[in-house]
Amino acid sequence: MPHDTHVTWHEHSVTREERERLNGHGGCVIWFTGLSACGKSTVANLVDHKLHARGLRSFVLDGDNVRHGLNAGPGMLKERHGEEFAKRFGLGFSAQDREENIRRIGAVAKLFAEAGVIALTAFISPYRRDRDAVRASLKPGEFIEIFVDAPIAICEARDPKGLYKKARAGELKGFTGIDDPYEAPQKAELVLDAGSKDAETLADEVLAHLEHAGIIR
Repeated sequence: MPHDTHVTWHEHSVTREERERLNGHGGCVIWFTGLSACGKSTVANLVDHKLHARGLRSFVLDGDNVRHGLNAGPGMLKERHGEEFAKRFGLGFSAQDREENIRRIGAVAKLFAEAGVIALTAFISPYRRDRDAVRASLKPGEFIEIFVDAPIAICEARDPKGLYKKARAGELKGFTGIDDPYEAPQKAELVLDAGSKDAETLADEVLAHLEHAGIIR
């Protein structure tokens, strides 16, 4: 008999409503998506800073940071746990690995939301079906998809990590926007013009949307 048939959900003695009442606001997931170097992490961290300044409980789950631990790649895991472990559990950047990367972080973000925290995620998350799966796991209104929209030419000109340069040279395979697709949201709650506006302005637009939606006061 599979072990997972014995897994049951345990209700918490402290309810979500009680946690949210203590926090003074509800929990939700704010999902920033866009090409590499479009400014997702910069805007997410600015929003986090502004929420914290208001006394609200928030936390940023950043794509690179998560891949240093929960979703570490084969290289990192091989050093820590050996080659066999790395092959079984390491996440690379194939379509299948990207799907699992988003599934895991979606589950973590949901736990944050259930704790009454405003979880901000900054991931390329290139495939629409993966983002939609996270949305479907949450209640209506709890998933706020924000498309950080910047033309690839601008992202490539920024290229802070030199990834576009490596992808163009053929040194980096499966790079989103070069030889792997990015599927832009069709019904995002908010689209940010990251090609012409600065990060501070974009962060304020996010706060204005959260206020209008009644997520924060």
